[in-house]
Amino acid sequence: MSGSAMGRELGDVVGRELDRLAEEVRACPGERALWIARGNQGNPPGTLALHLVGNLSHYIGAHLGQTGYVRDRPAEFGDCDLSKKEILDRISTCRAMVVPVLESLTDDQLDREYPGDAPERMRGVSTRGYLIHTIWHLGWHLGQMYYHRLGEQSPE
Repeated sequence: MSGSAMGRELGDVVGRELDRLAEEVRACPGERALWIARGNQGNPPGTLALHLVGNLSHYIGAHLGQTGYVRDRPAEFGDCDLSKKEILDRISTCRAMVVPVLESLTDDQLDREYPGDAPERMRGVSTRGYLIHTIWHLGWHLGQMYYHRLGEQSPE
């Protein structure tokens, strides 16, 4: 069974945004900057990157792709000593996992109710709707990472 045009487009969008996530991590000036929260942003860039990888690997990889990924959400917010390389490796692994899952989704699968353990407010939505939410979530946190990086370039 081959995926739909929409599945391939969703794979393209998520792949592109994960590439942007990697660019934001690479753009952090040094290892220490990954773990500094700026302004009203409570989570530093490294935490945001780990959270996005965990979120996508869980909701797309494990639930839609049956990859066997097991999420450790507390570690997404608690690990704060990983190197830039370790974070980039996790982003790469996530991309290699979730893009093929998205590309394989058929229109029928996208129209069905999301099969995973969605948060209460998202229960009952279609898989397509849930993926739109997930992509929005990815973009939201990418914006926060950009804010951190922009703050690094200007004096406080």
